[in-house]
Amino acid sequence: MLDIIGTLFMGFALVAGITTVALRIDSRPAYRAAMLAAAAAWTALAVAVSASGALRNPGTLGALLSGPLAATALLAMVSPSVRARLLAIPLPTLIGVNVLRGAGFLFLLLAAAGRLDGPFPHSAGWGDIVTGVTAIPVAALAVRGAARYRRAIASWNVFGTLDLIIAVALGVTSAPGSPLQLIHAGVGSAAVTSLPWSLIPTVLVPFFLVLHGIVFARLRLTRTDEHGRSPVEGLPGLTAK
Repeated sequence: MLDIIGTLFMGFALVAGITTVALRIDSRPAYRAAMLAAAAAWTALAVAVSASGALRNPGTLGALLSGPLAATALLAMVSPSVRARLLAIPLPTLIGVNVLRGAGFLFLLLAAAGRLDGPFPHSAGWGDIVTGVTAIPVAALAVRGAARYRRAIASWNVFGTLDLIIAVALGVTSAPGSPLQLIHAGVGSAAVTSLPWSLIPTVLVPFFLVLHGIVFARLRLTRTDEHGRSPVEGLPGLTAK
């Protein structure tokens, strides 16, 4: 039953999260379609690799986790157009999408069922729940004025980022049979190396880390000059949001 629930949630989270962000990119439909196609291709790759059992190798998991992060960072660095469009995504959208992480209770259910063990499910579960539950009020602050509530938004963003980083570290170091295993606690994080749960570290975690990275970059744009203009204004075809 948990696997069925997990499959339904993963599908909903991927479609809802990625589509929401894609629709808010200030760009032509072709760019949005390209983003959705790239996300679909990456998800298909993650499913294929997971089904093969290769995720038990921490190197493979690391490659799938870091791939989208590296690709996004590289594109943002070499393409002013891509960078401008990423920075033009409204802060409330970038923050609000994290409400999907409120389903971190699934980690706790897996732990209760004996399919996860050790500190990993509790850290990942409660960290995601807190991040998801607070996403809406923090997004509301961004609507009222990102510059005014910059510290509150930054604090939320730091917490959400660290939650993912710590969860990945605990997951890797508690994976049974892994050469990086440091935590020996029953089944450890074994469940997240198989479908549907493997889509969390291979697709959802990179997606949310990218969003957090853009939020950090957007917060830098909340500082206005003496004329009240945001640095994002003046970019071709874009306005501050």
